[in-house]
Amino acid sequence: MLYSKGKVRCQATTASFPKYFMSSDQLVVILYPMQSQTQYLTYKHPFVLECGAVLPSLTIAYHTYGTLNEAGSNVVWVCHALTANADVADWWKGLVGNNALINEQEHFIVCANIIGSCYGSTGPLSIDPQTGSPYYATFPSVTIRDMVNAHVILREALGIKSIALLMGGSMGGYQALEWALLEPATIKKLFLIATSPSESAWGVAVHTAQRLAIEADPTWNTMDAGAGAAGLKAARAIGMLTYRNYGIFQEAQTDPDPEKIDNFKASSYINYQGDKLVKRFNAYSYWLLTKSMDSHHLSRARGIDLMQALKTITIPTLIIGIKSDILCPLEEQRFMAAHLSNAQLVEIDSTYGHDGFIIETKQITTHLAPFIQ
Repeated sequence: MLYSKGKVRCQATTASFPKYFMSSDQLVVILYPMQSQTQYLTYKHPFVLECGAVLPSLTIAYHTYGTLNEAGSNVVWVCHALTANADVADWWKGLVGNNALINEQEHFIVCANIIGSCYGSTGPLSIDPQTGSPYYATFPSVTIRDMVNAHVILREALGIKSIALLMGGSMGGYQALEWALLEPATIKKLFLIATSPSESAWGVAVHTAQRLAIEADPTWNTMDAGAGAAGLKAARAIGMLTYRNYGIFQEAQTDPDPEKIDNFKASSYINYQGDKLVKRFNAYSYWLLTKSMDSHHLSRARGIDLMQALKTITIPTLIIGIKSDILCPLEEQRFMAAHLSNAQLVEIDSTYGHDGFIIETKQITTHLAPFIQ
């Protein structure tokens, strides 16, 4: 199904299209049916990336839940992190979904798979129209800003004029911050957790180690969908050490048997987590998206420093930092709170480190609920 919005021609699956609509220069959305399956938007125009490369078209995979109200004032847009997908009700259970704070009875919830990923949006596994084969290693570099520009295309195609709450954790917070600078009048409130306004040297070093693990896999860059799988497993193992911390490994993975000399519980856990990611993700996307995180810096190409970039964001913002997070430590959230114009910071306890942003939904709800009232 093709429709026009100004000069932009887009194609959407029937599952994603509004139940009622009017075709004109301005797309008017009346009602959205409740959705839980992946939907797709095809943008039929060249998409220029920050690196200068041009994608001839763009596919965006996304999920929506609930119904857009008549005033268009109940949109909650969730930006996802590195290896997540658009089904936010699945991976952020307890915060998003039925009987949760962010629910489809009250809100129209949107989550889009980021470009460069392997869950339906244009990325390394997509077909390069020039060759008729998947891009694989030839897929161009993408930035957080590119991802947000794709989100804006989807927002416009869905007829959304206002986002009541934009939220994201970790890499999802990177996107939310970029979007707050790009479209400040569109976003009414901002929720950030376990995130930062620029990638740290620590983060870049972690990602570099992960990419080295992928690159050491002899199958890497063999132009095959399974290339780098063993390296991806090792990269995930490195990541797990930063997503959790010493305390939670000691608590959950210590062997009770002092006589053991091999096959330790912690080793089994790390192997399990690596195997699980390999089954659901792709090394090309992982390599690419860690590069995207490395280049995250709100002041890039804006002619101002990071503190000034943050100060220009006047949107009411709730920041949550996790005391045990060693990947995006509290120093980064405190820095944001000090320089954003209208922010409040809450520091929470968790044994889960960085992964607390997904796990500690009860604590998050306690602090987010009054903020969105």
